[in-house]
Amino acid sequence: MPKLTPKYIENSIKPKDVRQEIADSQCRGLYLIVQPTGRKAWAVRYRFEGQTRKLTLDAGRTLAEARKAATAALHELERGNDPAALKFEARAAADAAAANRKRDTVEHLASQFIERYAKKKTRENSWKQTEHVFNGIVLPAWPGRTVHDIHRRDIRELVEHVAEDRPVMANRTLAHLSRFFSWLCENDIITSSPCVGVKPPAKEHARERILSDDEIKTLWRACDTIGGAAGPAIKLMLLTGQRRGEIIGMRRSEINGDVWTLLPERTKNKQRHEVPLSAQAVAIIDEMPVIDGDFVFTSNKARKLGNMSPAKTALDAQMKTKEAWVFHDLRRTAASGMARLGIALPVIEKVLNHKSGSFKGVVGVYQKHTFMPEMRVAAQRWADHVEGLVSDKPAEEKVHRLSARR
Repeated sequence: MPKLTPKYIENSIKPKDVRQEIADSQCRGLYLIVQPTGRKAWAVRYRFEGQTRKLTLDAGRTLAEARKAATAALHELERGNDPAALKFEARAAADAAAANRKRDTVEHLASQFIERYAKKKTRENSWKQTEHVFNGIVLPAWPGRTVHDIHRRDIRELVEHVAEDRPVMANRTLAHLSRFFSWLCENDIITSSPCVGVKPPAKEHARERILSDDEIKTLWRACDTIGGAAGPAIKLMLLTGQRRGEIIGMRRSEINGDVWTLLPERTKNKQRHEVPLSAQAVAIIDEMPVIDGDFVFTSNKARKLGNMSPAKTALDAQMKTKEAWVFHDLRRTAASGMARLGIALPVIEKVLNHKSGSFKGVVGVYQKHTFMPEMRVAAQRWADHVEGLVSDKPAEEKVHRLSARR
């Protein structure tokens, strides 16, 4: 029996046509296994409860490491344990631990949160922002980490890092993480949220931006030049005062005459909302080409209009406003414009589908008047005002002859 040494194993033991088992004279039961391919491995042979057993050691061990592992295995044998069974149990436990870790990673649970909660409980633009926050901010910062590894310090450091150049996004990130960890608590995955006690890193002020009459005129004319469905959709945002996501998701099946009905799943407050359409709004919708599918504003084929950033960039390049604006400012512009025309605040709130303000509390419970006649007048007066601005004629001096569908 040759004495095994590292040098002897490397230089003297060569593969043959058959599998070789070479015993180690220095360690009882230890064998060097040499495959015909030249691959070498180690095994320990022993008897347990009257039967011959073999423990295969992990590949890549040196001679010293193999002897140490064999000695440990034989020690377990002396204690009445089967070394091979112990290895199997340890590997099964390690596999289970790895599976549990993978199951509880932030990445895996964030995917479930988006699919099972965000997409079902929030509007499309809301869950898409959730998805953006996780894919663009959270997951790159916490690769492979489990939700059990995330502590308050991790939350604070992440949002403070984002706040260095994106303070508002840092607040949004904290809000999405708070909802995510609360959902984990509700589903008994964790016992407490690490977001508790973390304050938003940036102070926010409510936007007050509205477009001036000159800016409305410039915007309207710029919309005629950008091409595609974005321009008409933006015009309809201004005329109706409805949210961007509601406009670009408009379906022909939602329109009956001059009334556009938004079902609860399409509105922010989850309430059915009927929007009266002015003659100008109806004309815009009628001018949109009918493509396969139900969407009024499409990017191609049956897909609804999606990313509005290119259109916004093109508008900004033409408008050259002194103060930046966002699409949501059109909603505020419409509301403020109606107020300037003398339209009552409760009517404006109904147009905007607001449930606070005039309709909160007891009023919201007992007041059931739809305000549809008043809303229809308000929508038409505002549209006439916008048309007057665009045509350089005061609304009261022009005669509008666009017929509304009934």
